[in-house]
Amino acid sequence: QLQASGGGLVQAGGSLRLSCAASGRIISSAVMGWFRQAPGKEREFVAGVRWRGGSTYYADSVKGRITCSKDNARNMVYLQMNAMKPDDTAVYYCAATGPANWGSHRTADYGSWGQGTLVTVSS
Repeated sequence: QLQASGGGLVQAGGSLRLSCAASGRIISSAVMGWFRQAPGKEREFVAGVRWRGGSTYYADSVKGRITCSKDNARNMVYLQMNAMKPDDTAVYYCAATGPANWGSHRTADYGSWGQGTLVTVSS
């Protein structure tokens, strides 16, 4: 129901766009989120977008560098990452939650998860 893709190896300072394909059933009432998990660390929130309306919210650590967007026609959610740093290295996941959890950064609030896609930023 959720499938993330687009990960890979990128040099520091470079850009990468991740994609998340979602089923219509999830999207119809969802808030979509992006999380990441670096080796040895807990999964952390990165960005989110409300499917209806497109409002976005971000972790403070990525504001100004990362943009979350959606494509209604394609049922896709994107994470555009610019000026990437080695600290951005992680497995990135897309997830979905209900509208009541708009703005949540908590992994426990997201009930549907896709498989991750690995992003490696070399220095």
